[in-house]
Amino acid sequence: MEKIKVQDAVGAILIHDMTQIIPGVVKGPRFRKGHVIQAEDIPILLSMGKEHIFVWDQTPGLIHENEAAERLAQAVSGSGLVLDEPKEGKVTLTAAHDGILYVSADGVLALNNLEYIILATLHSHIPVKKGDKIAGTRVVPLMIDEKVVLEAERIVRTFSTPILEVRPLKPLKIGIITTGSEVYHGRIQDKFGPVLRAKVESWGSVVLEQTLSGDDVSLIQSSIRDHLSKGVEMVLVSGGMSVDPDDVTPAAIKEMGAELITYGAPVLPGAMFLLAYLGDVPIMGLPGCVMYSKTTAFDLFAPRLLTGERLTRHDIIKHGVGGLCLECPVCTYPRCSFGK
Repeated sequence: MEKIKVQDAVGAILIHDMTQIIPGVVKGPRFRKGHVIQAEDIPILLSMGKEHIFVWDQTPGLIHENEAAERLAQAVSGSGLVLDEPKEGKVTLTAAHDGILYVSADGVLALNNLEYIILATLHSHIPVKKGDKIAGTRVVPLMIDEKVVLEAERIVRTFSTPILEVRPLKPLKIGIITTGSEVYHGRIQDKFGPVLRAKVESWGSVVLEQTLSGDDVSLIQSSIRDHLSKGVEMVLVSGGMSVDPDDVTPAAIKEMGAELITYGAPVLPGAMFLLAYLGDVPIMGLPGCVMYSKTTAFDLFAPRLLTGERLTRHDIIKHGVGGLCLECPVCTYPRCSFGK
């Protein structure tokens, strides 16, 4: 780049955005890349502290920060993302639709390990809404050796899944089985069903049927089989998840021949969470905290299952770090540390 005095810059073309900062008023690009400097711009540039500007000298092998940021953003983007136009050398990626954000932490680390490459993202596996900011890319210098960008693109290709992706939640038919003799015999009103129904519907799925069952292995198993015969694609069994002798929900699910992924999760609230599969149908055993706590292990794992992901025990135990909910008076999940 060639450095010239601002007073001599009339007619020169800017090769990068120039930011103006007026505390409490504005922070943003005052002049955009490609702007042809006019005489009336000189006092403004000087007030911005710009006594010189730089003109691109077209050195072979160098590319502009905007092009580099665009190429990096395109490389890391999987489905469900929208890229905006470069602004001050940065490209912002937003969610194209509601869903769950998936981030390859190894991929982000590998890219940021390259000198001058910047990729910042939200945490993986959080729910996002259409238009939410997901990530940002840029490079440090105004001009960068294209070899660095080519290496970044090569690294991305070594991963079998996208570095960034927003997966939509699939609308599933869900069955709810509420256990407990006190509810089954009508001694108390069911409080679990309405909570689960509201959450399921907020995720775009539908409750095909809810049934009540006593604390009896055969009754619970019969209810699960009945739901499966009616075509449910996910089963939620609420209650009976503690270690008390009369809480038999885990035993009922295991003894059906289901593949048990976990009984117990390092998440509070929700430690007694259970996940199993009968074929491709996930069955979740939900502890009582799901009924009265706003956010629990259920909120961390159920949406991921609704994207079609098949969770492993390792996926669940990784939540030990970040698995403690602070149960704030006003819940801000997912804009908090829970599940991160």
